[in-house]
Amino acid sequence: MELTELMLKVTSDLDELSIPYFITGSCASMAYGEPRLTNDIDIVADIQRENIAFFLEHFPMPEFYISEDAVREAVAMHGQFNIIHPTSGLKVDIIVRKESEFGDSEFERRRTLQLSEGKRADFASPEDVILMKMEYYRMGGSEKHLRDITGMLKISEDLIDREYISLWVERLQLGDIWEAVLKKMSL
Repeated sequence: MELTELMLKVTSDLDELSIPYFITGSCASMAYGEPRLTNDIDIVADIQRENIAFFLEHFPMPEFYISEDAVREAVAMHGQFNIIHPTSGLKVDIIVRKESEFGDSEFERRRTLQLSEGKRADFASPEDVILMKMEYYRMGGSEKHLRDITGMLKISEDLIDREYISLWVERLQLGDIWEAVLKKMSL
């Protein structure tokens, strides 16, 4: 199974179960920016307790590894869990939607993009991907997040609402990181 196939399987299953979601992280940054290697897919999903049993049925062992306990805990705590496809080594990180003003904004602004012929999926907006990449950078300091942001700004500049980013940069206290990104862009 390839990355796009796994992405389509998970997003199709979420659609079938009427669970709102969006793809974020490196897969989303590649959709709006420059390609790079990745073995994981990050998806924010609004999974509720009543969806868990039906959701788990879509990922049977041994084709997939998914811990029911981890899913239940993630839903209860608004955390995350993994779906692993052992044969390919690919992993899906499912991040359970957090109830917040920013989380609501992300879901309102998601965009449906074409993945392959006749296949579509919901993605975070480019602005929200940039904001989350800055959050990830703040948490872990990996330069790959800054590279992803600058790639998105170079390639998708005409799609990006910088006023929206500025608003949330202030609210999320990401000003130093945003300034560093803008400085890097001007070099």
